[in-house]
Amino acid sequence: MWLADGWKDYEVLDTSSGEKLERWGDYILVRPDPQVIWDTPHDAPGWKKKNAHYHRSSKGGGSWEFFDLPEQWDIGYHLSSHGGRTEDLRFHLKPFQFKHTGLFPEQAVNWEWMAGQIREEADSRASAGETEPLRVLNLFAYTGGATVACAAAGAAVTHVDAAKGMVAWAKENAAASGLGDAPIRYLVDDCVKFVEREIRRGNHYDGIVMDPPSYGRGPKGEIWKIEEKVYGLIGLCTELMSEKSKFFLINSYTTGLQPAVLRYMLDSAITPLFGGRVEADEIGLPVTAPSYPSVRRDASQVRPSGGAGLILPCGASGRWSRE
Repeated sequence: MWLADGWKDYEVLDTSSGEKLERWGDYILVRPDPQVIWDTPHDAPGWKKKNAHYHRSSKGGGSWEFFDLPEQWDIGYHLSSHGGRTEDLRFHLKPFQFKHTGLFPEQAVNWEWMAGQIREEADSRASAGETEPLRVLNLFAYTGGATVACAAAGAAVTHVDAAKGMVAWAKENAAASGLGDAPIRYLVDDCVKFVEREIRRGNHYDGIVMDPPSYGRGPKGEIWKIEEKVYGLIGLCTELMSEKSKFFLINSYTTGLQPAVLRYMLDSAITPLFGGRVEADEIGLPVTAPSYPSVRRDASQVRPSGGAGLILPCGASGRWSRE
C-alpha cells in the first residue's frame, strides 16, 4: 500500500463505528467512512472535543453539525521529492456537500510521486540544454491538489473540471501556494469532450493525471459512469501523450476498480505504444490512535505494542512511467 504519511497539518486520530476522527490543522472533524466496519472504544480525546460532525442519514446523504468551526480555514503540506528540493503547498478548506472539505489528503502520496517524476525529467532536459517545462494535463481536477503539486515541481499544467466552483477553488489554492502566476490553464469543461478536441488540435502532454468520479454529469448534462467510460478515456488520452511522456496516473475510489484492474487497463492501453512500467496499489492513511495493535510486515501476526498499526484504505491508484 502507498501511504500518505508526510502530513503535519492533517492526521486520522481514530476510527470506529463507521466514522473517522480527523485533525485538519487546528480543527477536529468526525466524518463517515465506509471502510470502518469495526466498533472499537472511543478512547481518543478528540471524540469529545470535535469542532464539527457529519451525520449520515438513513435516507441517503446527511448533514453537518457544527460546534466551533470557521466557514473556511487553511492547512499546509510540505512537498518533498527528488534532489532534496521542497515546496510548501497551501489549501483552503470548508465543509460542503456530502461530508467533503475540498481536499483528499491521501492523494499526497500521488503528489509526491508526480513531483518526483517532473523534477527528474526537468533535470534530464536541463542537462540536454532544453528549457521547455513538462506539460501536464489534470482531468477531473477538482480543487487542484494535483495541479498545485505539479506546478510547484515546475510543470505547466492544464486543469480541467466540469464544475465552475471547483475550478475557482483551485485558482485560490494555487494563489495560496504562491503559484498565482504559475503556468496553469484553468478550464471548465467536460473532460471527455476536452480530450477529443485536444486530439483534433494536435496537442500533446508529457504527463496525464485523472481522478474520475464513479458517476457524474457534465456542464450540459452529459452522463459519466466510470465502468462504462474510463477505459475508452484512457485510450483517447494515449493520443495526447507526447513522444517524451513521463507519466500517467489514474486514481479510483470506485469499489470495482481495484489495483489489478487499474494496472491491466494502463498496461493494455499504454505499454504497447510507449513501453515503460506500470504499477498499481491501494493508497492509505496511517491512523495515530495508540490503541491499535501493530501488524508485522508479513501480516502473519498481530502483536500488541502500544504503537499505531492501522492503515485506513482510501482507494487505489495506477501509475505508468517511462523507465
